Amino acid sequence: MSPTAENPTGPAAGAATAALTAVAPAAAVVPGVEERVIARVISDDPLYRKIPVALRYAPAEPLAVRIVFPAGLSPEGTDNEWVLPRSLLESGLQAPTGTGDVRVWPCGRVQAVVELHSPEGVAVIQFDIAALRRFLRRAAASAPAAATRPA
Repeated sequence: MSPTAENPTGPAAGAATAALTAVAPAAAVVPGVEERVIARVISDDPLYRKIPVALRYAPAEPLAVRIVFPAGLSPEGTDNEWVLPRSLLESGLQAPTGTGDVRVWPCGRVQAVVELHSPEGVAVIQFDIAALRRFLRRAAASAPAAATRPA
């Protein structure tokens, strides 16, 4: 992107800035949460492979979390993002849960497994429970009040 496109100038830019300024006070922007963790791909190979993973939460989607795998892992060369219910991830730290494309279960006292099913196959990823809990606490703290109250 050119510097002009990133930092527009002229009358149109002033109008766009004014429009943004007028809207900003009415809509309070709540920052999202991102936690970068190292996960392990579980396979038949005796040595597991460590991968960087981004855990994301956006207050605009208060019931969902995203697990984003790096582009190098996908055949398309793009980030691979899975969206799942926040409650599924929370419950899966305590007991096995999930019956569809995503399943989560504790693996001992310090690990949790996330199993992802797609038409291309199954991926089994192991996370440190402490990292997932830290992320979920931060997500809950930034969640809108309606998303944290029981229904």
